[in-house]
Amino acid sequence: MNKKVAVILSGCGVYDGAEIHESVLALLRLSQRGAQVQCFAPDIAQHHVINHLTGAESAESRNVLVESARIARGQVRDARELHAADFDALIVPGGFGAAKNLSDFAFRGASCAVQPDVLVAARGFAAAHKPIGLICIAPALAARIYGAGVQCTIGHDPETAAKLVDMGAEHIDCAVDDIVVDAQRKLVTTPAYMLAKTLAEAASGINKLVDRVLELA
Repeated sequence: MNKKVAVILSGCGVYDGAEIHESVLALLRLSQRGAQVQCFAPDIAQHHVINHLTGAESAESRNVLVESARIARGQVRDARELHAADFDALIVPGGFGAAKNLSDFAFRGASCAVQPDVLVAARGFAAAHKPIGLICIAPALAARIYGAGVQCTIGHDPETAAKLVDMGAEHIDCAVDDIVVDAQRKLVTTPAYMLAKTLAEAASGINKLVDRVLELA
């Protein structure tokens, strides 16, 4: 029986939304493994909009759900409709959107909060003991989802790792092509573009993450 996997996106674009390469790599691997996938995103305004050519902030407003539809080819639903009972697993790609839209980690660090609709959905998977895969900076959500003691990785950046530790997580250094598995909680994390220099490097860890999440489901 094919696994049903929910994917939460945070917009479209590395600097203000979901990292497109990470999102597509995860969706590709899920498709290759025969999983049934439904994308979700919160129906909220983006924190801000970044011109990805210049890096400058743009004086416009965009919606996270609408922008996520670019990656999902229109097939995306409001995160409020995401219920763990309907799926076998959850995966969240990175990109600054995870730290700006799905949470405010980019601005408040260890004092951050997770967007309420996303937090309710993710905690539903944790409570049901269903696996979650967090990619790149998305493991910044882990301690808010699971509480103190959760094991995860963002690679080996000491400053970012220290913030996760301050939140109560146990950070484990990890190479770009590897994963960290908290077996007790069924949480799988990988650094992806926290470390990756190429698309192939990002894929090496993301493929392992997707494979392990499906094995745990």
